[in-house]
Amino acid sequence: MNYIDSSGIGELVSAYTTAKNQGGDLKLLNLTKKVHDLLQITKLYTVFDVKEDEAAGIKSFGK
Repeated sequence: MNYIDSSGIGELVSAYTTAKNQGGDLKLLNLTKKVHDLLQITKLYTVFDVKEDEAAGIKSFGK
């Protein structure tokens, strides 16, 4: 994804909350600089588990 607005951020937070409430995890992969910067500004980068690529994301589920 190249762009995200406040509605998209709300959906990500909602998906994260739903996953956590059901015992799951949500990983974000391959963020663009704009999306990465937005998550940093909103301090959501510390909430989400952000991985550089799919292999790292898949590996992190095994922990």
